[in-house]
Amino acid sequence: MYGGVAGGRSAHPLGRRYGMDDGAGGAGVCRDTMKDGFLNLYKPAGITSRDAVNQVCRALQQKKVGHSGTLDPAAVGVLPIAVGQGTRFLKFLPMGKAYRAIVRFGVTTDTDDLAGTMRQERPCPELTGDRLAALLPQFQGEILQRPPAYSAIQIAGKRAHARARQGESVEMPVRSVTIAALTLTHWQPGDFPEAHLTVICGPGTYIRSLARDLGEQLGCGATLAFLERTHSNGFDVCQSLPLTAVTPDTLLPLDFPLSHWPAVHLGHHTGDRWHQGQKIPAAVIAAAPPPGLCRVYDHRDRFLGMGNWHGDYLQPNTVIPRPQSSCSTANTLL
Repeated sequence: MYGGVAGGRSAHPLGRRYGMDDGAGGAGVCRDTMKDGFLNLYKPAGITSRDAVNQVCRALQQKKVGHSGTLDPAAVGVLPIAVGQGTRFLKFLPMGKAYRAIVRFGVTTDTDDLAGTMRQERPCPELTGDRLAALLPQFQGEILQRPPAYSAIQIAGKRAHARARQGESVEMPVRSVTIAALTLTHWQPGDFPEAHLTVICGPGTYIRSLARDLGEQLGCGATLAFLERTHSNGFDVCQSLPLTAVTPDTLLPLDFPLSHWPAVHLGHHTGDRWHQGQKIPAAVIAAAPPPGLCRVYDHRDRFLGMGNWHGDYLQPNTVIPRPQSSCSTANTLL
């Protein structure tokens, strides 16, 4: 996602399984020459997702860092971070996100959250939680949603939020999103009542838009007052780390978030063919997976990358390259 070269790496306390073949030539792995893996980061409020990436770059002295699923500056919570070779595996992460949100009724803003400019403030003390709860089923399943004008979506080659900040009238296209579950967990009555919601949704869903649309349906307007992402792409808030805790030792293995894909193990002396992008015949596969994408390991259970299983052969898809190392002498002893 962001180009660069990898630096040094310390061993992860969970152990690390990624590597190269020990076949012809006895080539092995020098595991202390690169930083590759994932971080389960807890993004604080007040910074962008890119700001978080930049801070990780500095903490790890690594240029090649990316993230999955942008969080708004005001939002907090899980931000999956990929480091080094991990950036090439972002596309294989599981789908699905979960949020804890607070929606304030009677208030509307230009950004659909409290960070924006106030458009309307109208008390609605008559609004009840029961009325909102009765509405929520209409917003579950596959629904049509209009993203906020202040968003990172590209409009004619330019970010929508950049156009909006320049005073342009931005018309965001409606698109289909999926909300698997939407639950009212707490109702706070008042002149500007607040609803605490939990949301489980698919990619592309904007919780700011959900808040806005709930307010429109209820006829009083609403905006997002708080947002925490509690789950994203296989990473959970319970194991997330603050930026101040990021070190090379907190990197998770490259295959950590990929367990939803089936795994195959190659036989002895097949790593060279794998790293050259050659097809691997079924005869050297320990157990055939279902057709499609799969994780690939060598006979020592070291992660080699992702492949496509076609029934009678394995085609490399994303291959972890052999690291350039000054440990070649030691490698021959592995």
